[in-house]
Amino acid sequence: MPQDKKHNKAITMKSKVQIKSTFGSLLFEFECETLEEAVVEAVSNRADLSGANLRGANLRRANLYGANLRGVDLYGADLRRANLYGTDLYGANLRGADLRGANLRRAKNIPEFQLVETIIVPEGDIIGWKKCQNNVLVKVLIPKEAKRSNASGRKCRAEYVKVLELIDMSDKRKKVEVALSTYNGKTEYRKGETVKCNKWDEERFNECSGGIHFFITREEAEDYC
Repeated sequence: MPQDKKHNKAITMKSKVQIKSTFGSLLFEFECETLEEAVVEAVSNRADLSGANLRGANLRRANLYGANLRGVDLYGADLRRANLYGTDLYGANLRGADLRGANLRRAKNIPEFQLVETIIVPEGDIIGWKKCQNNVLVKVLIPKEAKRSNASGRKCRAEYVKVLELIDMSDKRKKVEVALSTYNGKTEYRKGETVKCNKWDEERFNECSGGIHFFITREEAEDYC
């Protein structure tokens, strides 16, 4: 008997979740547990969500690949690490939305203020940090002339960097002559030398594309896996 009760409880957890427009008209309906599931299902079915009311929605890590989000109200929505590749955001309200780590590659009509708000790399000479093989931390200078960018997260890219210091995080007393990239195991970082990327990618939201990757704070580089 207890098993039946538990089973019935699991069944009743699902209900019809409705996605409505900002004017109250029904755009999509799906039997599920969360609004996120309903939105993802609507996108996978190519439902037209233009003008949808998704204020404050929890869409963290949601796959919204190629969605039509024209005029959608996403005020205060949690879009951290959401896949927004190729979405159309024309007229979307993204005020207060959290887009940290969201994939905005090939997204169209991103509001200008949102582009500005997600830029964390300042102009001029800046100090950056990156982790290399064998737990070696590299302190670099990004000269003011070097191109630099970040997507919507904390990881940044630079056209070239000058190596200032090598630190063995396992034994800080140990002198390190060279650090090797964790990406290809070939790119070398030596104190005093300038390291250039093979091919710089101008597309800002190609986060893992051409460039020397770094973080602005030492703590972020140390914690990077």
